[in-house]
Amino acid sequence: MALLEELGLLKKSLGGETEPPAEQFQKQTEASFSKTVLSRGVDNRYLVLAVSIVQNEEGKHEKHLIITASQSLEYKELCILRNDWCSVPVEPGDIIHLEGDCLSDTWIIDEDFGYLILYPDMLISGTSIASSIRCMRRAVLSETFRSSDLATRQMLIGTVLHEVFQKAISNSFAPEKLQEFAFQTVQEIRHLKEMYRLNLNQEEVKQEVEEYLPSFSKWAGDFMHQYTSSDFPKMQLSLPSDGNNNNSTCNIEVINSLDIEESIWSPRFGLKGKIDVTVGVKIHRGYKTKYKIMPLELKTGKELNSIEHRSQLVLYTLLSQERRADPEAGLLLYLKTGNMYPVPANHLDKRELLRLRNQMAFSLFHRISKSAIEKEKTKLAPLPQIIEDQQSCKYCSQIGNCALYSRAVEQQTDDSSVPIGMLPKIKEETQHLKLTHLEYFSLWCLMLTLESQSKDNKKNHQHIWLMPASEMEESGSCIGNLIRTECVKTICDGQYLHNFQRKNGDIPVTNLMAGDRIILSGEERTLFALSRGYVKEINVTSVTCLLDRNVSVLPESTLFRLDQEEKTCDIDTPLGNLSKLMENTCVSQKLRDLIIDFREPQFISYLSSVLPYDAKDTVACILKGLNKPQRQAMKKVLLSKDYTLIVGMPGTGKTTTICTLVPAPEQVEKGGVSNITEAKLIVFLTSVFIKAGCKPSDIGIIAPYRQQLKIINDLLFHSSIRMVEVNTVDKYQGRDKSIILVSFVRSNKDGPIGELLKDWRRLNVAITRAKHKLILLGCVPSLNRYPPLGKLLHHLNSEKLISFLNMKVFVMYWVIFKEDKALFSLISHTGIVISSKYYLSITVYPKLKSLFYRYFVFLCELERV
Repeated sequence: MALLEELGLLKKSLGGETEPPAEQFQKQTEASFSKTVLSRGVDNRYLVLAVSIVQNEEGKHEKHLIITASQSLEYKELCILRNDWCSVPVEPGDIIHLEGDCLSDTWIIDEDFGYLILYPDMLISGTSIASSIRCMRRAVLSETFRSSDLATRQMLIGTVLHEVFQKAISNSFAPEKLQEFAFQTVQEIRHLKEMYRLNLNQEEVKQEVEEYLPSFSKWAGDFMHQYTSSDFPKMQLSLPSDGNNNNSTCNIEVINSLDIEESIWSPRFGLKGKIDVTVGVKIHRGYKTKYKIMPLELKTGKELNSIEHRSQLVLYTLLSQERRADPEAGLLLYLKTGNMYPVPANHLDKRELLRLRNQMAFSLFHRISKSAIEKEKTKLAPLPQIIEDQQSCKYCSQIGNCALYSRAVEQQTDDSSVPIGMLPKIKEETQHLKLTHLEYFSLWCLMLTLESQSKDNKKNHQHIWLMPASEMEESGSCIGNLIRTECVKTICDGQYLHNFQRKNGDIPVTNLMAGDRIILSGEERTLFALSRGYVKEINVTSVTCLLDRNVSVLPESTLFRLDQEEKTCDIDTPLGNLSKLMENTCVSQKLRDLIIDFREPQFISYLSSVLPYDAKDTVACILKGLNKPQRQAMKKVLLSKDYTLIVGMPGTGKTTTICTLVPAPEQVEKGGVSNITEAKLIVFLTSVFIKAGCKPSDIGIIAPYRQQLKIINDLLFHSSIRMVEVNTVDKYQGRDKSIILVSFVRSNKDGPIGELLKDWRRLNVAITRAKHKLILLGCVPSLNRYPPLGKLLHHLNSEKLISFLNMKVFVMYWVIFKEDKALFSLISHTGIVISSKYYLSITVYPKLKSLFYRYFVFLCELERV
C-alpha cells in the first residue's frame, strides 16, 4: 500500500481530517524518551506516529506503522510487519530500531528478513531473555525485584571454575598448570572472604574444584591443536553462510582466546551481556576450513544442553556483531564433563528471541497503567500471565513476589487473571498477609516505580551511541578524542590504571573530577562501553582513570571517549526491602505490625529495670550536657522496646541527642565477639579512602575476632568494595599495607578485653603494619584497662590526637612517612616511645572529619529507627 494511502488511514484512525499536531508527539517523546535522538543509519531510531492493522491482497493481516526519524516529524516512512511480527506490542509514541533494508521509504519485516527492536535503548541481559522462554512473568519479576542475596556455595565454586578455565585457555592446560591456577584462584582474597562468610573450608573448596580439572584437560585435548595429536571430534554444525550444503559434519578446532568476560552493549538489538570467553575457531569440513570468532559459554551445572542455555548463545552471537563479523554460531561447554556443543544461530532463533525481548521490554516499560480519564487513579499495570506449570513454579525463585503481586495488584481488579490451578499456591504464599499489608505493598510499589520512571531519574546511556563526543563535551560530562599514553599498570585483579591525553590540544573544560564514575568507549561505533571505572586524577593535559578492564590490547591509535556515568534512581534496594517486609517470618511480622498496622511502640515502665545500679553515674555524665527536652528524649529511648522517633524544629538539638544515644557495644554470640558499630565505621572509612583515590589492595583491616572479620567482610560485600584484605593480626606478620585500620571490638566495663590487648607483641605487630596511615578504633574505657594502651591513650589525649565521638567511641589518625616505617617502638609491655614526627591526618583530608560525623549521625538514626 502506498504511503499516501497509509496517511489517509492515519487520518481516519484519529477521527479527523488532519494529522495530529507535531507538538503532541514531541511532548510525548520528551516525556518518555527525553534523551533519544531520532536518526537513520546503523543505530537508527524511529518514532512511531500511528499503528494500524491492514488486510493485504492475500487476505492476511499486517501491522502498518507510520514512522519518522525526523525531529520535526516532517519526513515519514512506512514499516510493514508481517507474520508473527504483527504481535509486537508497538504503540504510537514508541521508539523503535529497525534492521533490514528500506526501499522507497518502506521497511518490510517478515519471518524471513529483518528485525524490529522495541525501546532499543533499554538494554536487557541475554540471561534474562533466555529465562523468559519458560515464564515471561518470572523474567520481568527478576528484573523488577532484583535479589540482594549473597552468593551460595554453588555460585562460589562456579565462579572459581570459570576463572581457572579462563586462566588456562589464555596460558596452558597442562595438568601441573591447572593445579597451579586452581591454587592461585582459591587463594584470592575475594574468594577467601566468601569462603569465610559461607563457613567453607579452603581445602574442600580446592578439592571440589580439582575434580573438574581432568575434564578441562579432556576438552583441551579434544579441541585445541597443541594438546592433541589425533583428529578433532566430529560434530554437527550448519552455518547460515553454508547455504544449501547438506553436509553438516565438521571438526571444530579452538585456536586461541581473544577476550575474557567481554562486556558488550548492543544498541542495535537492545541487548547487553558478558561473554565468558571469546575464541578464535577453525571449522574443518572436508578440504575446506573456515575461521570464525565465536562466543564460548561455560556452564558448571548439569549437562542439560537446554533451550535456555542454547538461547543464551544465540543472543551472544547478536552481541558479538557489535564488535566483529557475525559469528553465526556459539559454543556451549559443560565444565563437569568437558563436553561441548556447537549452537548455530539461524534467523528463526534470533527472530523469536528478539520477539521475546520486545515483550519483556514492553512489560518493563509499561509498569504503570495511566488511565485516559483524569479522575481515575494511576495504578500498577498487570504483569505477564501466570503460567500453569507446577514443576516450574515449585523451584521458582520469584514465586513469593509472583503471588504477592497477583494478590496485591492484579486480583484487586480481575480474578480471572490467575489460572484456577494456581489459586491454591498463591493463597498459600500470601495467606499470612492482611488486606492492609497488600494495600501497603501495592501503594509503595507504585510510588517507587513512578520515581524510577520519572524523567530526571531514568537510567540513560544512549548518548554514548547516539551523540558524538564533540557534542557531549559541551555539557561538560564527556571528554573525547583521547589517546592512551604510558603503559597500563595492573593495580590488582580487575583494576587497571590508564593514562589518557587529548590527541590534539589540552583537555577541554569539563565537569568531570577525581572520584567520578565514568564509562570508557572508543570513538568507533564498534567500541561502546569497553570498560567502567572512575577518574583518579585530571588536569589540563591528561586524565588518569582506574578501569575494570585493560584496554591496552587495542591498537595504540585507538581514539577513546570518557562519559560520566549518570546518577540514577536506585529502587532495587527499597523494592527488595518491600518484598522482604511481606515475607512470612517473625522479623517481617513484627515490622509489619509496627510500620503498616501502626501498633504503638512499647516502653519499659522504669529506667532502673534496664540500667545496672552502678551505671547511674555514667548516665548522669552523658546527660550532663543536654537540656531538659533532650534529656526527656534520651530517657524515652532508653525505655523503648521497639523504636522512638525524635522530632523537633531545626536547631533544637536532635543531632546532639542522637549522637549521645548511640554507643558502640560489643555483642557476644556463639560465633564469637563482634561490634557492629565499629564494623560500620571501619567500612565507611575504607570507602572514603577509596573514593579519595587509594587502591583497595593497599588497605588492610585488622580485628582480633573472627566474628568481627566476618561482619566487616559482609559489609564490604554489600558496599561493593573488593580487594581490601581483612584478617587477624597473625596473618599480617612480616607484611605491611599503606593504610591499616584496626578494630579493637571490645566495649564493656568489667568483661574481658581480648587476646590482642593482652599480648603486647601481637599489639606491636598490629600497630606497625601501616606504611602511611594507621587508624585505631575502639572504646577508650575498655582500652584504658590495659597498661600499655592506657599510657598511649593518655599521651595521645594530652597531645589532642584523639577524636571522641561520644563517651565510648573514639578514632585516631596518624600520617606515617615512608622512611619511618615503625610508628611505635614497644620497649616493653610497660613503656611506649612514640615518634614526634607524626601529625593528625585530619590536616591532610580536611573534609574527612565532616564526612565522618555525618556518617556517624546516619548510623545513629539507622540503629535506633
